[in-house]
Amino acid sequence: MRVTLVFLVLSVLIAAHSYAAELLTLDEAVAIALKNHPQIVEAKENLLGAEARTGQAFANYYPQISFAADWSKGRSFLTAQESIRQMEVNTEALYLKQTIYDFGRTSAAGDTARGNREAADKALTVTRQDLTLRVRSAFYLLLATEKQIIAVGGALKAREDIFRQAQEFFNQGIKAKVDVARAEAAFYTAKTTLIRAENNREIARSELANSMGMTSLGERTLVEPPTLPLPLPERSTSQLAAVRNRAELHQFAALKSAASGNLRSAKSSYLPILSGVASVGYADRDFPPTGNVWGVGVNLTVPLFSGFSSIEQVREATATINSIEARQNNLKLQIIKEVESAWFGGNEAFARMVSTEKEVAAANESKSLAEGRYQEGVGSIIEVTDAQSQALDAQTSNIQARYDYYTALARLYRAVGKQ
Repeated sequence: MRVTLVFLVLSVLIAAHSYAAELLTLDEAVAIALKNHPQIVEAKENLLGAEARTGQAFANYYPQISFAADWSKGRSFLTAQESIRQMEVNTEALYLKQTIYDFGRTSAAGDTARGNREAADKALTVTRQDLTLRVRSAFYLLLATEKQIIAVGGALKAREDIFRQAQEFFNQGIKAKVDVARAEAAFYTAKTTLIRAENNREIARSELANSMGMTSLGERTLVEPPTLPLPLPERSTSQLAAVRNRAELHQFAALKSAASGNLRSAKSSYLPILSGVASVGYADRDFPPTGNVWGVGVNLTVPLFSGFSSIEQVREATATINSIEARQNNLKLQIIKEVESAWFGGNEAFARMVSTEKEVAAANESKSLAEGRYQEGVGSIIEVTDAQSQALDAQTSNIQARYDYYTALARLYRAVGKQ
């Protein structure tokens, strides 16, 4: 008996834990998206690639070591002997080359790579912020559709009651058959609205799952987030914060740094390269060779004419810098516009929240009066169905305004550069 009791208690605890695990908060949804979504994985891999290219750019600071083995056989004219002789040579050697000074080529390439790496890092931040906004918008949309189903379900129940009441009045000879027809039409209209609302909920669930990098939400149930802060932040403060914080602007600054490195690299192509070379190995007619050979030297390469490629590279790098500056200035204008749009959208949605709450109260009062009058046999079916429709419309408007405000605030956070 005691064992059975313990088993039942454990079963209840496990079931309770499983039920709790099905709840999904907004923060959890965002965390899942930032961990699993393929866009995040792609951005992270791009960053790793940029880091690897940074290491490649500084490779010329280190010596280049290689090993080579050659074998050749043939007939050749020997000048010293003034005759043709058959030759066979085996060579094995270790080669070392070290760039001594390249007049800024390597450092410029390193600056370019570092700038591109920083740009890739900011691109990852942008991806995180965009994905966070998408998850929040989908989360709020799903909450709104669930609230709408509750509202439509209540309206359906009320219209079903009126439909039955109309049938009863008709059977008693109190009301005409047209009342039954109108009540039935209103009842099935509400049913159709409920089907549409349920379909919208499934679409919203699919969008939220997709934004989280999942194929389905499964049995997860959303948890209503706490009330968001009111009122909205100041417009001017939001604009300044956006220009200061937006990762896209920082990304352009990094790209400009990379382009400046390209410009320096292009200009350094006019200058020489000084390198040191050394080799040590063996050479002989026999294999393996036994004769020791070695050599050291200094190499100076001076570019004289490259078909105007250096001039065109400088022009290209300069144009790239100017283009990035123009895009950066254009982005600042777009950011200000995004902040303004999100701020005014949130302000308008908040105003609608306040007004629609009054509409809901008034419409519910009118609905209660109309339903009461009809149940007493003194009201008309048109009056009661109109009142029910107005009450549902008011509830729908209030739900839409509330979640429009939440979404606008999420857009404002994104426009300001918050995650």
